[in-house]
Amino acid sequence: MKAAELDQARRLLCKLQDTIRAAVASGRGPGASRVAAVTSADTIYAIDRVGEKAVLAWFVDHWPTEWPVELVMEGQEGHGSVTFPSGTPVKKTILKCILDPIDGTRGLMYDKRSAWSLAALAPQRGVWTHLGDIIVAAMTELPTGKQSQGDQLSVVRGSSVRAVRIDVRTGRRKNFTPRPSRARDVAHGFASFAKFFPAGKAWLAGIEERLWRELGATEVFDDQYLSSGGQLYELLMGHDRFIADLRPRAFAELGVRSALPCHSYDLCTALIAQELGCVIADPRGRPLRAPLDTTSAVAWVGYANARLARRVRPVLRRILNNVI
Repeated sequence: MKAAELDQARRLLCKLQDTIRAAVASGRGPGASRVAAVTSADTIYAIDRVGEKAVLAWFVDHWPTEWPVELVMEGQEGHGSVTFPSGTPVKKTILKCILDPIDGTRGLMYDKRSAWSLAALAPQRGVWTHLGDIIVAAMTELPTGKQSQGDQLSVVRGSSVRAVRIDVRTGRRKNFTPRPSRARDVAHGFASFAKFFPAGKAWLAGIEERLWRELGATEVFDDQYLSSGGQLYELLMGHDRFIADLRPRAFAELGVRSALPCHSYDLCTALIAQELGCVIADPRGRPLRAPLDTTSAVAWVGYANARLARRVRPVLRRILNNVI
């Protein structure tokens, strides 16, 4: 795809997420927190179904027919391949779109914290398409009921990140510039290990405590943002310096079977943070290469900048190598 086409694709993803934001805002109600389904990937709530319906309707009405695409989306497990134009064989598509209509459902449906709508595009390479192939990404804030503004960030690989703050009441948009932290260490800053549920929490906290002790970081603040997209946002905005989600490693070490690790659709907008200078990688520091599907578990670590990564990553890697 040419540069102009990639930018058009970026704008399309933003418009899709504008539609999702509006649908979610109007779909809130007493039944929003009802469990609608339990899939191999996650628990799906009634509010999630609102987002999914908005996505499918939008693709039917707005996706360019000259760009046949396969859609990979949370909640579509067991439904077979979804393509647009409808009925296009997967082998005839040129793009793969992976998205999570609502990342952070639990926080949003109780009006505790913003969720995020995440979407990305990669050239179609069948089952070999992975996170490292993503060339366009967009993320849009789904604000709580009392918020009047929400952020939207998008990027084409190798280009500047576009960031706008949207007044959700009037639709007015104002550009802003996200700036990740340039701190060289985590002392007196926010740096968190994802440990949202009882399973694996003690194991993860032990790794966390040992890492900070060996780095001499005695005052580090923890913030459990129950959204991988939200965690990336905090990192790229300069609010957080370090994020580690090692749940797949913890579950494997403990023999725990869980449908609640991070998945590829949760991390599909990592490109935005990377283009801003953040380092997003696997726990050993290698590029993320998880397939663009809805079931693969992904362990990842995010650093606000390369200098911080060079300081923290070797220590974390050594600790993980010595875990029995």
